[in-house]
Amino acid sequence: MNGTTEDGTSGGGPATSADEVLLRTGGKYVEPGGEFTRDQRYITTRITADARDGWPVEAGRYRLAVSRACPWANRLIIVRRLLGLEDAISMAVAGPTHDKRSWTFDLDPGGRDPVLGIERLAEAYFARFPGYERGITVPAIVDVPTGQVVTNDFGQMSLDLSTEWTAYHRAGAPDLYPERLRDEIDEVSTLLFRDVNNGVYRCGFAGDQAAYEEAYHRLFDRLDWLGERLAGQRYLVGDTITEADIRLFTTLVRFDPVYHGHFKCNRSKLTEMPVLWAYVRDLFQTPGFGDTVDFDHIKRHYYEVHRDINPTGVVPLGPDLTNWLTPHGREALGGRPFGDGTPPPPPPPAERVDPAHTPLP
Repeated sequence: MNGTTEDGTSGGGPATSADEVLLRTGGKYVEPGGEFTRDQRYITTRITADARDGWPVEAGRYRLAVSRACPWANRLIIVRRLLGLEDAISMAVAGPTHDKRSWTFDLDPGGRDPVLGIERLAEAYFARFPGYERGITVPAIVDVPTGQVVTNDFGQMSLDLSTEWTAYHRAGAPDLYPERLRDEIDEVSTLLFRDVNNGVYRCGFAGDQAAYEEAYHRLFDRLDWLGERLAGQRYLVGDTITEADIRLFTTLVRFDPVYHGHFKCNRSKLTEMPVLWAYVRDLFQTPGFGDTVDFDHIKRHYYEVHRDINPTGVVPLGPDLTNWLTPHGREALGGRPFGDGTPPPPPPPAERVDPAHTPLP
């Protein structure tokens, strides 16, 4: 993070996010001649218990805008589920595809979010920042009374749900960011973002061969490192699920359906990396993880929206999803998924993934 400007957004030098490239070029994601650089100048306003940025923690006041297609948004969906914040923070789900004018609420009756009353997420951004020129990204938290976006800083948003919203956590909520492990979680998360979470995009949106090959090798070197780390321990940091596991899961769950082919991350499929494949199945079968994943939305987003990579917009039918429910054997490594807490209850009926889009019963 490069500091915060007066408008509540993070400053920094020139960079491009996927959404900004789309807005500026009218539908292109790949900039020829170099590597993809993600713009990390987010709206860094925070919602905190002491309201130090002017936005207090308050049940019912905010709406989390997501798309199930997006890995960054998927993190917030999982954290919200595990912590039991469904009643405190409502959720607006955008459709899996969008045009250069931003995410739309086309899944809702009349094409409008029923709480915010808007057709496009851009309307919430412009309500606070008229003429906003950066990426209209999910996840974002919107203030319902004013209709204004508060933040789209997905990394901090996730941590704040764990640390600032404790008054509204469900009984038995796990500690996803335990204080004694925060330095290690932060260290691992930094490596994950650089080489894996953003690494797959650096492969897929590379503008020349050299940039692609550099990103490809960094990605698979890090995946090999993760496989070695996880061969002897069930979770990335400590013996329970933490923020680090959530951040890795949302990339791995998309690997074979999208990144292996569409983003040319094709040294190995996830199913050909035994430790990581068992690890991600373990998490997928854990309440709060797999029940947030919509494979149809994931594939439609990447293959339909990225037309400069996939000009026809044809969405592949595979891979077969039934193997996500096969035994993983990770229990033999010990560990307690929720620590001293308990699994979350099933998702509310209105938030359940379409049964046709998941292998879960």
